[in-house]
Amino acid sequence: MSAKIKSASDFRQLSIGETFKILEASILGLTESEAKNRIERFGYNEIAEEKKNPFVEFFSRYWGPMPWLLELAVALSCMLGHYVEALIIFVLLTINVSIGFTHSRHTRKVLEFLKKRLAIKAKVFREGKWVVKDAEEIVPGDIILVGLGDLVPADAKIVSGELSVDQSALTGESLPVNLHPSDIVYSSSIVMQGEARCVVVNTGANTYFGRTAELVKVAKPKSHQEKMMMTITKYMMYFGLAALMLTSAYALLLNMGILSILTFAVIFLMGAIPVALPAVLTIVQAVGAMELAKKGVLVTRLDSIEDAASIDIVCLDKTGTITQNKLSVVEVIPFSEYKKEDVALIAALASEEESKDMIDLTVINYAKSLGVNLDSYRRISFTPFNPSIKRSEAIVESDGVRFKVVKGAPQMIISLCKKAGAVCQEGKVILDELSQKGYRTLAVAKSGNNDFENIQLVGFLALADPIRPDSKTMIEEIKRLGIKPIMLTGDNISIAKEIARQASIGDRIVPIAELKALNETDKAKVVEAYDGFAEVYPEDKYEIVNLLQSNGHMVGMTGDGVNDAPALKQAEMGIAVSNSTDVAKASASMVLTEKGMNVIVNAIKISRQIYQRMLTWVINKVTKVIQFVALLTIGLFWLRDIILSFLGMTLLIFANDFATMSLATDNVKHTNNPNKWNLKNVTLASLLVGALMAIGGILALAIGKTHFHLKWEKLQTFTMLTLVFYSQFRVYIVRERGHFWSSKPGKELTISIIATLIVFTLLGIYGIIIPPISPYQVLFALGFSAVFTIGIVDPFKYLVFKKFQL
Repeated sequence: MSAKIKSASDFRQLSIGETFKILEASILGLTESEAKNRIERFGYNEIAEEKKNPFVEFFSRYWGPMPWLLELAVALSCMLGHYVEALIIFVLLTINVSIGFTHSRHTRKVLEFLKKRLAIKAKVFREGKWVVKDAEEIVPGDIILVGLGDLVPADAKIVSGELSVDQSALTGESLPVNLHPSDIVYSSSIVMQGEARCVVVNTGANTYFGRTAELVKVAKPKSHQEKMMMTITKYMMYFGLAALMLTSAYALLLNMGILSILTFAVIFLMGAIPVALPAVLTIVQAVGAMELAKKGVLVTRLDSIEDAASIDIVCLDKTGTITQNKLSVVEVIPFSEYKKEDVALIAALASEEESKDMIDLTVINYAKSLGVNLDSYRRISFTPFNPSIKRSEAIVESDGVRFKVVKGAPQMIISLCKKAGAVCQEGKVILDELSQKGYRTLAVAKSGNNDFENIQLVGFLALADPIRPDSKTMIEEIKRLGIKPIMLTGDNISIAKEIARQASIGDRIVPIAELKALNETDKAKVVEAYDGFAEVYPEDKYEIVNLLQSNGHMVGMTGDGVNDAPALKQAEMGIAVSNSTDVAKASASMVLTEKGMNVIVNAIKISRQIYQRMLTWVINKVTKVIQFVALLTIGLFWLRDIILSFLGMTLLIFANDFATMSLATDNVKHTNNPNKWNLKNVTLASLLVGALMAIGGILALAIGKTHFHLKWEKLQTFTMLTLVFYSQFRVYIVRERGHFWSSKPGKELTISIIATLIVFTLLGIYGIIIPPISPYQVLFALGFSAVFTIGIVDPFKYLVFKKFQL
């Protein structure tokens, strides 16, 4: 190959022959060894992301709001002469940094795993046969086949065939571009019509538009959840700063030294501001994404989990979701002088085996089973099935005679027959009869010899696509989850009603034309009253989703084709079903790797479980902040000193982290209703529970001061231990929306809580790194925290959560 890589614009000026010569390739494609050599030379078809140096990433975690506070605590401890305490705080900071670094690496691995699983595929001619390869393995000189719904994997020159492509993502132009042999098709273009063989001219960083080989994009606008998390963090910060200003002013009145006030401020901010809230929720989502992947669901972005938990309507594409998408020809009806074999022949000639289209393969296999000879026919041109016109067609030649063959939706094919007459009228009657049986019917037609305009109806092929054995059960399960299913199908009303009856979807099925006949206001009023729509074009799906959303619904949508992409992108939960086109996958928020509605149901259930884990983390954090701020403030006003040391505060943070991180894998129940973030209810419920927890903390402090008569350093130990014990029992009760005994916590959470209780009990008794108190006092703090939290707070929490519908 030429030593200098040419640009796509250079290749545009060259002929196909000149292009092959420069690329040292041919229409026969490359061998695997040639492709391997070219990968070594040109690299993979991707833009390599800059890898973060792990050492730089690790030490960068010492930079941030919480590390700053801990580092300031180290500095102040040194200034006060508490060198051992400063060293311990630094060690604990390093341990926290290590934990955060480990979780961050795990989250990145999850995203890399999802990217790899979602990477687009390409049809490549290697070793004399068509094979499917990851797009990253494409090299200059490869022969690729692109068709309807494909995302073009690299810059390529069209060798044969014609395409209509959407380049709006690259150029901003919304109109499709028609391309012919010798034209260049750019990577990331979407094939809207046609099919073409192309020779790859540039890959990876050398493509005209740069990075295009990846499907998953991580960068995106803030989601509703992210905005809510930032709002909670902001208000907690305002609350903490207001309390800090009040207490600092009081400290000045007490003539406390500037170092003491600064010490108090640092300790206060360490406990009052939930700086780690967004990061922890990302970890919870990453763990959830892996859980979903094991169940056959790949998320294209982490926050799509939140969206899936909130949907209350799901629009289900009939084919492949409700039905098995395993077609078989069950009946053939020829017209006029034609025979069954003629119908099969014409249908097969209007099909293409290489497309791997389910209908085309079914038709071709059926024709072969009848012994129909396809080899005596030469195809001059072929137009693949187009969802907009619902047909495919070809010009074929046999014995020097050319004619057109057409296959598609009966209504569309009949409309092409200029001489409709009695045959077409008879066809409409038969079509109704087949529809009543639930059959999907294809019409086939052909033109006269050397006359492409005079189309004559040849016959019908009745195809059976039975519903999945579990469809009825899954539809009922979807309804139990508080979600309304709406079936969408391109089939006629009779077939739609029969499938809806078999799947127990409902009986309010109407042609989409009835909805489209209404004005926009009436459409929005009635759209959700129906159980399904028949004779739906792909572009109608977007309008249905939009109408449902205008009524305040969170909508799920299944799809697989290029024309489904707008609806999948618009829906809160866009679901690209198994074997979807690249464009559908790129537009969806979730991609299914397994077939059937049970995968969708599992995705909803798991998403709701993940939502519950995130909700638990938020409630736990807010109640902790309320308790901490109240206790520290009242402690200063009452005792006129700081009731927690730097070391005690650091240990408290460390103890909290172990339990709360374990929430990512906690055993939780999914709800039977859609989950939606309600900031007002979450905040008010957390404030009330946090206030009661604060009362418990103040009572414990009063007992330590007035009953045990503890000296100041020991009182700080007693207070710190009480808060640690409270934090463990608080996690235990807020993880369950009902009473604490309603569900068993996860293994990791249980171990974390028990280990923390044991470690801090021993720390308090033996005085390891903190001033010791008596075993009785430690056990009292443990018992008091347990009894107050489980015996008093839990019943109160149950009533509050019920009141605020959490």
